[in-house]
Amino acid sequence: MPEQPFPGVFVEETSFRAKSIEGVVTSTFGMAGLTCFGPPAPTLVTSFAEFERVFGGLDDVGYEGQDRTNHLAYAARGFFDNGGRRLYVARVVPFEADAGGGRPLTADDLAGKPSADAPAAAATGLAALAEVDDVAVVATPDMVRLDASDQVTAAANLIAHCERPGAYRFAIIDPPRDSTVADVRAFRARFDTSRAALYYPWVDVLDPSGGRVQVPPSGFVAGIYARVDIERGVHHAPANEVIDGIMALRALVTDQALNPEGINLLRFFNGRGSRVWGARTMSSDPEWRYVNVRRLFLYLEHSIDRSTRWAVFEPNNEVLWASVVRAVENFLVTTWRNGALQGSRPEEAFFVRCDRTTMTQDDLDNGRLVCLVGVAPVRPAEFVIFRIGQWTADAQR
Repeated sequence: MPEQPFPGVFVEETSFRAKSIEGVVTSTFGMAGLTCFGPPAPTLVTSFAEFERVFGGLDDVGYEGQDRTNHLAYAARGFFDNGGRRLYVARVVPFEADAGGGRPLTADDLAGKPSADAPAAAATGLAALAEVDDVAVVATPDMVRLDASDQVTAAANLIAHCERPGAYRFAIIDPPRDSTVADVRAFRARFDTSRAALYYPWVDVLDPSGGRVQVPPSGFVAGIYARVDIERGVHHAPANEVIDGIMALRALVTDQALNPEGINLLRFFNGRGSRVWGARTMSSDPEWRYVNVRRLFLYLEHSIDRSTRWAVFEPNNEVLWASVVRAVENFLVTTWRNGALQGSRPEEAFFVRCDRTTMTQDDLDNGRLVCLVGVAPVRPAEFVIFRIGQWTADAQR
């Protein structure tokens, strides 16, 4: 209680409600790669028209010796066509190294690792995107212009970017150009992570001249992530959704054996259009098999992290423990009511404990508050089974 300097009547404001936790936005997309022009610092755009003003259109980019398709611009257009609203772009500019005024893009350029030519240069690429807290989904479409070994390195860098401590992010990985089923299987086998998903095949889209150009699917899939998050929630699987803005798929794949291997197919169905037909991560762990389960936990962790920082340096006693439990429980009740958790009652959907059973005296002596939270997420109905048999009117069911 504050000290009163002299006798009199003093009015003090207080609060009788528990601290609240606000859910973070999960639909913000981030990309690093080549553009026609624009700032190297991560810049937010909210439409493709704004992207064109800041970073240029769909004109060719890159080094003469590599694929010059403007993959990032096509990905940005696909993102907005499919329902995306917020996109951060970190432009990558490879340091000049030859008489032609440039050099081929490398995996290190996309990662934003400093070059020997400019070791003290400002962060670019994924390193620059790491400084933007709002980004929840990331991709580097320009990794497909690298050779096979460098593309594996670029994908590994992207996954490492998402697995950093405190990075609540999920990566969308593009397969190499012109991959066969065997090729994409071999590419997928190199990774084991719950923070990324792989989509196959590439797609055909219109180029500015009215012709066709083949581009990787990450931007289109990211737009579907955003659409589902906004309309239904991050706990819904971003699958069985129509892919807008494409002319055709580069391969018509029906091999369902790819799904259990963590390769999400883009498939065409007569009368239903082209759809995302898979929602699996690149993890071998059954607990993190599904994209929506992994992203739901990232959402919960990020929301709780951001909204409970008020507890740091508070007296570590029963009063603080009860306040933390109430805040987390209220947040999880709302999450359960939105359909993200299992159970017909909150007690079946989650539990929150923060007391002497979660902390030892050593924890208290060293200033550690340990809160244990368990949630039961909903998983997608991947396999819908109807069992049908003959039945007579007088039979017992």
